[in-house]
Amino acid sequence: MRIALLLLAAAFTVSAADVPRPEFPQPQFEREQWINLNGRWDFEFDDNNGGLDAHWASGNKAFSRGIMVPFCFESPASGINDPSFHPWIWYRRSVTLPAAWAGKRVLLHFGAVDYRAMVWVNGALAGSHEGGSVPFQFDITSLLKQGANVITVRAEDPPTDRFMPRGKQYWEVQSRGIFYKRTSGIWQTVWLEAAGDSYLEQVQITPSLDGSVRFAARIARPQAELEFRAIVTRNGKEVAGGTAMNEGSRAVAGAAVLQPALWSVGSPNLYDVTFELRRGSTVLDRVKSYFGFRSIRIIENRVAVNNTRVYLKFLLDQGYWPQSNLTPPTDEAIQYDIRMSKEMGFNGVRKHQKVEDPRFLYWADKMGFLISGEMANAYAFDEEYAARFTREWIEVVERDFNHPSVIMWVPINESWGVPNLADSRQQNHLRSLYTLTKTLDPTRLVIDNEGWEHTEMTDLFAIHDYAPKGDQLAANYRDWTSTNAPTPGTRRQFLIPGYKYNGSPVYLSEFGGIACIPEGHQVPQQSWGYSGVEKTQAAALARLRDIYQGIAKLPVIVGICYTQLTDVEQEINGLMTYDRKMKFDPKAVKEINDLLK
Repeated sequence: MRIALLLLAAAFTVSAADVPRPEFPQPQFEREQWINLNGRWDFEFDDNNGGLDAHWASGNKAFSRGIMVPFCFESPASGINDPSFHPWIWYRRSVTLPAAWAGKRVLLHFGAVDYRAMVWVNGALAGSHEGGSVPFQFDITSLLKQGANVITVRAEDPPTDRFMPRGKQYWEVQSRGIFYKRTSGIWQTVWLEAAGDSYLEQVQITPSLDGSVRFAARIARPQAELEFRAIVTRNGKEVAGGTAMNEGSRAVAGAAVLQPALWSVGSPNLYDVTFELRRGSTVLDRVKSYFGFRSIRIIENRVAVNNTRVYLKFLLDQGYWPQSNLTPPTDEAIQYDIRMSKEMGFNGVRKHQKVEDPRFLYWADKMGFLISGEMANAYAFDEEYAARFTREWIEVVERDFNHPSVIMWVPINESWGVPNLADSRQQNHLRSLYTLTKTLDPTRLVIDNEGWEHTEMTDLFAIHDYAPKGDQLAANYRDWTSTNAPTPGTRRQFLIPGYKYNGSPVYLSEFGGIACIPEGHQVPQQSWGYSGVEKTQAAALARLRDIYQGIAKLPVIVGICYTQLTDVEQEINGLMTYDRKMKFDPKAVKEINDLLK
């Protein structure tokens, strides 16, 4: 994916011809004319926060070091590998645009910058953005000049702010327990695109199993009498299309595919679609995308994909890599994680406390893999937290709406950000996130509070239980009924006091956590597992089977999520090591997974 970027020359000014063309960073919204800006940028720490007052954006200061974008400075892949606190950081590089882009609108895209970003082009402010997990873009056309154009970025990421959505990024210098290294600043691809005078900002795709599909477009710089067109193809052949005239900045077109091939884990059928924005016979903008016909609902208290019941067999996936922290190191690394998960008999992952790179979701769509989409949470509650969290969550749902692999949304995990649910304000925030998510996306399942303290608003009743033995786990939930959820003997209660169980399907969304150190494998000090460390791989596999046998005795459970796919730093609960070596024969794990149906 980005390994070729390490071969970039260290020159400050780079022309479009010098930049390698790896895969497009957002496959669901791809323009033909684009320039990848990954690679070496000039870089500077600003520990005294003096760069703004000193006008560093004007270019009056030469930065003292370089960094490999999109890797964060805390990671080895960045070329810096400094895990200490640096709340304010600066980036700079230049790019010369192709002559063919003359007369085009030029859009500067950032996949994600954690947590706040300010962006200048040739010393003029292009804009700012808050939210470390979501993309943003600026139309920089008016700021460009002939020849080299200098892009400067200032990122601010307060390392100890627990009111800020941060996921598993620890607020102390050294990783500990369930918390890991931070990812500050740019951590996903940066790129430029050329678009027309009016251009598409977003298209929301809503397919139905009957073959009908709705394309809702949002248009930037709208003009009168623009035609929005959608051309649907499969295997290079046009199979459907639709057009609509714009109403200001909006246009909605429909199409119908006869006898659509449905998307599922076993048959991940996808349709390509090309969007065009036209004024008369002139094409102002053209964007390529794709989608899948897939439904997700509850039928007879079971999860159903395309109206067929499916037992969820998920893995908890933290989405960390030893060389690059939260940034996937290569496209092949993404595919490997999905492929090995499937070989072990899992049909999906719960992306835990991370809004994953769009390339991961793309490969989940292509390879047939289910995703539970989760927000990176904060840890403390106040009014500012509630506002910033809600804004970013809206952007997350908007970004990933079109992926057929995403079947559920999880805004909150284990009451993080709402640690005192006896407080009515925190209860209202939790409930509002459920209803907000259902407003933004009524097509998917929503869990109000993953694993702990539910309200009456949740589509799946997610529970977390790390009982070390199968019989103990089975005993914990043997008395579960359609109107009663038992209180576990450990961790938190499953219901906020005063709320009743709503009868939703039970999803064991964290369990296991069996730690094992393969022979000859070195692990960090303070390594740990949720229920101790097994001395041999055979013993760990035997305990895994025992726990699965306990779950198999519980017909009330409709899906599971095993902790976890890989070790991460000091946490060694993985089925693979942190550097992606298998601890067990995948066939042996699949045989155990096959116990659940």
